Amino acid sequence: MKRALIVLLSLAGVQTALAHGISAADQQSMIGGGNLEFIKLGASHMLTGYDHLLFLFGVIFFLDKFRDITKFITAFTLGHSITLIFATFVGISANYYLIDAAIALTVVYKGFDNLGGFQKYLKMASPNLLVLVFIFGLVHGFGLSTRLQQLPLGEGGLLLKILSFNLGVELGQIAALTVMLFLLKAWRHRQSFARFSTVSNVGLVLAGFLLFGYQMIGYANDRGGVAEDMAPAEAQAVAWTDITNITIPANSGLEYKFQIEQGQPLAYTWETNGTALYFDFHGDPVDAKSGEFVSFEEATLSESAGQLTLPFTGATGWYWQNETDTAVEIVLKTRGEYEVIGVP
Repeated sequence: MKRALIVLLSLAGVQTALAHGISAADQQSMIGGGNLEFIKLGASHMLTGYDHLLFLFGVIFFLDKFRDITKFITAFTLGHSITLIFATFVGISANYYLIDAAIALTVVYKGFDNLGGFQKYLKMASPNLLVLVFIFGLVHGFGLSTRLQQLPLGEGGLLLKILSFNLGVELGQIAALTVMLFLLKAWRHRQSFARFSTVSNVGLVLAGFLLFGYQMIGYANDRGGVAEDMAPAEAQAVAWTDITNITIPANSGLEYKFQIEQGQPLAYTWETNGTALYFDFHGDPVDAKSGEFVSFEEATLSESAGQLTLPFTGATGWYWQNETDTAVEIVLKTRGEYEVIGVP
């Protein structure tokens, strides 16, 4: 059991935290994907969502009655379902590094609470845990929503896609909780449970701080590569190096990229004939693992203009998704020191 606990806590490592995102591969697999694909993605996202799992682990750590477990898990599920569904449907988003940093602090909080920190260090009773689990569920759900909104969701059947993803999240949560409850139930009957419960929750606090630090580093790096908007008059005054016509087929997605060295600026403008397209302006660092990328701008627009100084060396460009039944022409104008990759 001790070995199982070590494995669980090790999931909070910085390297594994990288997997908790919507990769380019996930985005590509969702193109034209049905609701079953969204269910699968929701389940896999929860099962690799180590911040969510660590928080749940802390919540159920000392719970041994089925009624109590059901009560707290229901509060958490209700909370994250509300923000996941509502924020995604309405289009409310935020920087996902900051949201995930807040989620990491909920892990710290639960470990601190399990250690009796309020009584020992603050000389006060713990706040109402049921209420806080619901509130923290809202935060976790907003984090899930920011990730889901990285996908080309389109307009058709949007609510059903969101509900399918949420169903997948619940299925993944049930699977993870089943394993956790089985391990904890077996462990509680051993003498080592009392001996290592303090160590376990100290590990929970440390894991939360590690995840928080990782997300804040990611936020700092992300801000270093934010695409700055360019005024229309400013964009017209630029002497563009390349002007490229790109056709996005009906009901399809397409990427167009450049190889750019770290520190090099890229100025750009693109526009359609007026049709709004979902797009993700992003870069793939040369040392990134498969499927990892950094998103600079993500929206659904018919045009965009800006300039960006690359925070890393790698392939950088746009992914556009055309949800209409006719092909859409894009005119892309760029200037900078780069090598054209084109359509990968």
